[in-house]
Amino acid sequence: MKRLYSILIVIVALFVFAPLAVAADGHPPWDKKIAGKGRFQVLNQFGGDAVLDKETGRVWEKQPSTGAGDWFNRLTRCYNLEVGGRKGWRVPTIEELASLVDTSQPALTLPASNPFTNVQSSNYWSATTVAGDTSFAWVVDFSNGIVNTGLKTNDKFVWCVRGGQGIDGL
Repeated sequence: MKRLYSILIVIVALFVFAPLAVAADGHPPWDKKIAGKGRFQVLNQFGGDAVLDKETGRVWEKQPSTGAGDWFNRLTRCYNLEVGGRKGWRVPTIEELASLVDTSQPALTLPASNPFTNVQSSNYWSATTVAGDTSFAWVVDFSNGIVNTGLKTNDKFVWCVRGGQGIDGL
């Protein structure tokens, strides 16, 4: 009887959760190159100050802050940010932040024709703490696209994001 219940649970899970994990073409929704109108869309409902990344579903600040700060202060900045009359911003995970790097562009780290302004050629904090050493967090360098780590007490930039689950800063 236990075996029958186990089989039924697996069958139900496949029918319930599999459609959520893949798109109609059988690939996860973030595993797509956007054709046609481009990857990014400036959102009018945020007063034109936020950008939807149609590849990942994340909403980014169109103009990240040009003020640097330590990791803890940058977390606070994003948590308190209001863009287009909306709160709910956070520091991106390292995977989300690195998804903005376009490695097919030899001289650029951001995709061509992106609508972002004020992006500094420098390191940006992620919310992702380095495993084994909580005094460091992962960063992306937007001068060369390199992913690295930084001491949380050092000053770096932050680029706030909305959507997805993210992680709590530790």
